[in-house]
Amino acid sequence: MLTLRPLLGNKSTIMTAKWNYQPLTSQQKRQADDVAAACGGNQVIAELLVRRGVTTPPEADSFFAPAISDLHDPFLMPDMDKAVNRLNAAMGAKERIMVYGDYDVDGTTAVALVYKYLQNYYSNIEYYIPSRDDEGYGISVKSIEYAAERGIRLIIVLDCGIKAIEEIAYAKKLGIDFIICDHHVPDEILPEAAAILNPKMPGSTYPCQYLSGCGVGFKFMQAFAKSNGLTNHNELESLLDLAAVSIAADIVPIVGENRVMAYHGLRRLNSNPNLGLRSIIRLCKLTNKDITISEVIFKIGPRINASGRMQSGMEAVDLLVCRDLHEAYEKGKDIDQYNRDRKELDKKITDEANTLIEQNVGIVNGKRSIVIYNKNWHKGIIGIVASRLTELYYKPAVVLTLSNGLATGSSRSVQGFDIYAAVNSTRHLLENFGGHTYAVGLSLREENIPEFSRLFEEYVAQHIQPNQLEPHLDIDADIEFADITPELLNMLKKFNPFGPGNQKPVFRTRNVFDFGTSKLVGKNLEHIKLELEDNSTSHVINAIAFNMSQYFEHIHAHKPIDICYTIEQSKRGNNADSIQLMIRDMRPSKPDK
Repeated sequence: MLTLRPLLGNKSTIMTAKWNYQPLTSQQKRQADDVAAACGGNQVIAELLVRRGVTTPPEADSFFAPAISDLHDPFLMPDMDKAVNRLNAAMGAKERIMVYGDYDVDGTTAVALVYKYLQNYYSNIEYYIPSRDDEGYGISVKSIEYAAERGIRLIIVLDCGIKAIEEIAYAKKLGIDFIICDHHVPDEILPEAAAILNPKMPGSTYPCQYLSGCGVGFKFMQAFAKSNGLTNHNELESLLDLAAVSIAADIVPIVGENRVMAYHGLRRLNSNPNLGLRSIIRLCKLTNKDITISEVIFKIGPRINASGRMQSGMEAVDLLVCRDLHEAYEKGKDIDQYNRDRKELDKKITDEANTLIEQNVGIVNGKRSIVIYNKNWHKGIIGIVASRLTELYYKPAVVLTLSNGLATGSSRSVQGFDIYAAVNSTRHLLENFGGHTYAVGLSLREENIPEFSRLFEEYVAQHIQPNQLEPHLDIDADIEFADITPELLNMLKKFNPFGPGNQKPVFRTRNVFDFGTSKLVGKNLEHIKLELEDNSTSHVINAIAFNMSQYFEHIHAHKPIDICYTIEQSKRGNNADSIQLMIRDMRPSKPDK
């Protein structure tokens, strides 16, 4: 019954989630029995592994301890030999090289990674991040002309470029080559670049299709190192903290190669991070704390992003390539201020979006999608607002503003729906667009907005499934409280890093009762602090249920309730009393038939 709380203004919307649980098939049960040997005979853990496609003891060992050696040969990616040869030729001829990237977290970390690594071997190199306001997304004519003036002969572009056909053709006339390192969906017609590195290229058999832009940059540098016999692997592996930040912030699946990079990147982030990242960690008050993907998504990533949203993405790269700790901290404070400014603007625009919808109910009512436009909104914030609308209304959302004479927008999707295909269906109305399954940027003429809205809604209505318009909660395993032990908690920790494709396991326990000590907490008594028991053990389990006060009377009356939850560790030590359930949803128990 997952209650979705209002995210916009004072709007009160309650949506109930569908609980999804699929028992293991007979084949999966046999696989779980085999895998259990690799996890101390724990059947719960074995079931979780099988649901993640881990079906043999060797696969389980690799899952729990991802090794750098598990990374794929970078030359499996199409055009990698061309990219390395062009870079080697440029360095051999002492050509000036520019490393170019998008202004978001993925782009700026990618530029920092490639620039820092190449700087170890080559000095005739610089970096460039376009201005969101003046140049917009991708490769700009302004940047090409700047590069020509600087004598640049090779541009390595990261996290964009796959659709820059005209811009790259123009650069070629000026004697500038491009190596494109991108991960966005390509069109049928491709830019005339020296090489295109993209795991999503037609016909690509590269084993990991879901690399971040920074991940593609890392693979390029890995191939460069391999081709030149560079055996100091620490120089490259030390940059995996940047890759981990990009993987988390860009919400790419944390499976396969991404999981390896995220795993080792987080270890670096927690032990000896990049000086720029160290300053952000300090400003986030995460020093000496266990930094997970969640901390990157909600604390580190937004600060790096704020630079490109509010000021200049160049400042983010300046920070990430900084070699002096004091200087890094001062630059970090600037970016931290940008993030505070971003939060204020985010709230303002989000409230305005809510008001606009409340005054024009036709924007939402009877629609399978949301398209909203205000020419005065800040371009750097509209992606966040689109996410807010999607979370609140559980519909694909497009938020548009006016920038450089064009309606410029960001779109976000609900789980399972390909919003790229939806935007692509309107491409004849668009000046430019690009993105992923769940997020797309676009621009169009202001007069085309009504027709875009109509066609976008038409496509969504025809292709979205009813279950994609309602929240749902996927359950990994049915367990009893007797199963919840310190040993289980320790095994669950080995499932890190969590993220898309490897979400934190959600458990269900039926027929639990209040021990008699649960109480309402929070400023407005909106949360429940729970002490629960079931019939499997006499041990009382601590839990917290945020924004679920509507269930308190039922619980306090000692009536049975079913709960869905994740298992967390509180700060009270590593024992049974330190375990706390984070309640994801609950509902009154139904009588046994």
